[in-house]
Amino acid sequence: MKKKKMIAVVALFVLGVAILSAADPDTIVYVTKSGKKYHTATCSSLSKSKIPMRLADAVSAGYEPCSRCHPPVLGSTKPQGKLQEKATLYRVNVEKLQSYLHADIKKMVLAEVVDCIDGDTIRVRIADTPAGLQEIETVRLLGVDTPETVHPNKPVERFGKEASDFTRRSLAGKPIYLAFDWDLRDAYKRLLAYVYLADGTCFNALLISSGYGFAYVKYPFQFMEEFKALERKSREQKAGLWGN
Repeated sequence: MKKKKMIAVVALFVLGVAILSAADPDTIVYVTKSGKKYHTATCSSLSKSKIPMRLADAVSAGYEPCSRCHPPVLGSTKPQGKLQEKATLYRVNVEKLQSYLHADIKKMVLAEVVDCIDGDTIRVRIADTPAGLQEIETVRLLGVDTPETVHPNKPVERFGKEASDFTRRSLAGKPIYLAFDWDLRDAYKRLLAYVYLADGTCFNALLISSGYGFAYVKYPFQFMEEFKALERKSREQKAGLWGN
């Protein structure tokens, strides 16, 4: 009987230590474009690519810890794999955000870019599909319009190829975070979203400030005035499509 009590005490102690030492879900780990594991920053497996990602998002996306570098794991008694809770839609209008800089990627839907259709349109695979979304979705970036390259009734527009190439270089095969606004979809059933990178950069805003697109103001959105200001500054600096 004493032996059984001792084993139970030891087991509780070990479990307590494990919980206390469990990694923070916001810990940054690293993945590669084609790999299925997540790693520490110094792992030799990251020689070809090194994509930062929150630990919780890496687990949610199905990545497993590397057996070579032994990265941190979430403190759960359940097997590693996809998180149990479904992601929810993070809407900037509901959050009443005054700036795109204040958005919280920890609350956003995680996705992987599987194709770049145009400078302002991408295809994504959503890691933990919330209600109302499909695993594979076409996403139209909110608040920005890049010159056309694939429109069925329009020729390729000036600086369209450069904008499309920039989006492909920046996003293809990478994890992104999706935030939403008043309207979830457009008339073509595409998701309307703000795309955020792992470092918190709003890619929609980056396209405008870098001169790859216009602020698209035909329909209202939460960050309209900010995006219009970004376009004015881009014009003044003659960036991208505003150059000679």
